[in-house]
Amino acid sequence: MSDKIKTTKEEREAKKALKLAQEKERVENMCVYEKEYEAFSYICGIDEAGRGPLAGPVVAGAVVLPKGCRILYVNDSKKLSEKKRDELFDVIKEEALSYGIGIVSPERIDEINILQATYEAMREAVNKLSVKPDILLNDAVTIPGIDVKQIPIIKGDAKSLSIASASILAKVTRDRLMTEYDSLYPEYGFARHKGYGTKVHIEAIKEYGPCPIHRRTARPQMLMCRKMYHMNHLETIMLYRLLA
Repeated sequence: MSDKIKTTKEEREAKKALKLAQEKERVENMCVYEKEYEAFSYICGIDEAGRGPLAGPVVAGAVVLPKGCRILYVNDSKKLSEKKRDELFDVIKEEALSYGIGIVSPERIDEINILQATYEAMREAVNKLSVKPDILLNDAVTIPGIDVKQIPIIKGDAKSLSIASASILAKVTRDRLMTEYDSLYPEYGFARHKGYGTKVHIEAIKEYGPCPIHRRTARPQMLMCRKMYHMNHLETIMLYRLLA
C-alpha cells in the first residue's frame, strides 16, 4: 500500500515538473522579438484594452521588462482567467523596470474616434514610463506622434512577453474601472460584461437608454451586435439612435 502511495506521489511530482518545463518553454518562445532586438537598451511592449465595447474608456499599457526577464503564465490577457490576470498584474508591476498606463474617456473617444483615442492612450502610457524606450513592440499598430522605432506585430500579445504583459496591465485596469462604474450605473451590468455589446447590455440600453459612459460613436460595434444577436434593421437603427 505504501509503495502504491509513493508511486502516485512520484507520478504527481513528475507531472508537475513536466507542466512547469512546458510552461517555461512556452514563455521562452514568447521572447523571440525580445531576443531579436536585445541590442536595444529598453524594449517596451504596448497593448490596449477596450477598443470594441459600447461603453467605458479605452486603456493602454506600456511595459519595459529587464533583460532576460521571464514571467511564467503571462499570455494574451484574453486567454487568462480573471484571477490569473489579477495575480500577474501585481507580478508584472513588481518585475518591470518601468510601466505606464494611459486612459482615454468615452467623451474623448466620441470626439476623435476610437482609433485616434487608442493611439492617444498608447502615447500617454509611453509618456508615463520612467525610462525612455529605444524600441516599441506594438500589438499590430504603428503609433503616430512617437519618435521611437516601432515594430508592429500581428497578434503580438500572443507572441511577445512584453506585449502580453502590457495587455494584462491594460485589461485589469480597465476591468476594475468598469466594476467601479457598475456601482454608479448598476442597471447595465458593467461588472459582468465590461461594456461590451452582450445581449443583456443591449437590452439594458433599450430599457434605460444610454448612461454618461456610453460611447455615442459606436456604430461599428452596433453592426457587430446586429450580426451576433440577429437584430433586424429597425432594432439596429433604434439602438444606434439611443446611443447617438
